[in-house]
This record gives sequence, C-alpha cells and structure tokens, in this order.
Amino acid sequence: MRAVGFSYYRPPIKPVIGEVVSGGAAARAGLRPGDEFVALDGRDITRWEEVVELVRSRPGQPFRADIEREGRLLPQIVLTPSSVVEGGREVGKIGAAPRIDPRVMEGLTAEVRFGPLESLARALHKTWDTSTFTLKMLGKMIVGEVSLKNLSGPITIADYAGQTAQSGWVAYLLFLALISISLGVLNLLPIPLLDGGHLMYYTVEIIKGSPVSERTIEIGQHVGVALLFTLMAFALYNDINRLISG
Repeated sequence: MRAVGFSYYRPPIKPVIGEVVSGGAAARAGLRPGDEFVALDGRDITRWEEVVELVRSRPGQPFRADIEREGRLLPQIVLTPSSVVEGGREVGKIGAAPRIDPRVMEGLTAEVRFGPLESLARALHKTWDTSTFTLKMLGKMIVGEVSLKNLSGPITIADYAGQTAQSGWVAYLLFLALISISLGVLNLLPIPLLDGGHLMYYTVEIIKGSPVSERTIEIGQHVGVALLFTLMAFALYNDINRLISG
C-alpha cells in the first residue's frame, strides 16, 4: 500500500499489556497483563506501536523498560527480544500483545443487515464469484501462471478449519462454504469418475444418439484415476511441505 501512496490507519492503542505469552521475554521478566510501558531506553512512549517498533528492531539486543503497575512504577526492567525470521528479515519478539479498548474498535466496524430476498440474491452472487474464481485459478495453474504450491489437501483444510473455529462460528461457516463451493466446482469438471464426467458422457450420448462404448468409458476411468491421484499427490505433498517448513 505504501508503494502507491497509502498508509493504514492505526487506532491509538495505549502501551498496556493485554496478554503475555508463556516462555517469552516478557514472561521471563515478570510482566503481567495490565502492566503499562512508560518509557523505553529512557524515551517516553504513549502508543503500543512505539513498543512494537523498538522491539522488532532489537532482535537479541537488550533494552531498558520503565513499567507502571497498578499506579506505581516498578524497578527498571531489562528485556531481551527473541530473534525471529519474518519475510527473510530478522526481527525481535517479546511475547506480549496489547490490551485493546473495545470502544476504540467499535468506531472501525459497521454491522449491515439484509432481508431474506436480498440475502438470497447476494448469496447466489457470492457463490457464482467463488465458483468462477476457482475455475480461473485452476486454469492459471494449468498454463503455469499460478504455482501448484497453492494446492491444499486435507491436512491444510483441517488446520484452517481449526483456526477459523477459534475465530468464531461466522468465520468457521464461511470457511465451510468456501470449501463446499470449491469441491462442488471440482466435482462438476468433465473428468471421468466425477459427476462432471458422467454429465459429459450423457451429453455425448445425446449428440451422437447412442451410448458411449464400454471401451471409451474404461479408458476414461483410467485417465480420471490418473488425474485425481496426481492432484491428490500434489496436494498432500504441499501439506507435508508446509508442516515441515512451518
């Protein structure tokens, strides 16, 4: 976004800890939810973003932190961020997340409701968009414009199902809808063994006026099995590769 002249709006978040990750630098230093950063290396701070900027720029390098807890200033604490590689760059992490005031987030969200008929129309339109997007991606994979690494198998699907379930039932249902539409589109492709393959045979039968020969069906089944097993092999390979690489 910055390359085209835009920057994200970041709501003002106070430098107050809302969550401490077990085993992180913040936990080792004895920090707790509710603690507020007052100064870092002698420089006063007022926003959580300032904490993030300094921590990310100091992987493995200690810095001093002035912390206020329940209205009193604690003895100065030294934090040493853990070193983590993100996007090919080494950054620091202390294992702490901010406490976000719900009132701050209320101004950044809006709830929109539709009636039954309009909801149905929008659902059909969204289903059509998702279906065409799936077909476009498959086409780009075939011609090499999109990497086959984008294929995912049952392991990745289960992983994302768990992540979306933790985010709430709405996110989980949206994910299930995406998977259902994608599988439905794949099932209608003109590949033998799939429903789309049977429809293809019926269409040929209507055009030529006689059933497709058993030999043709047998060859089609072999081709369909080969295509499906190849697709499954790529998907499982990508799943295992993601697990190994983290």
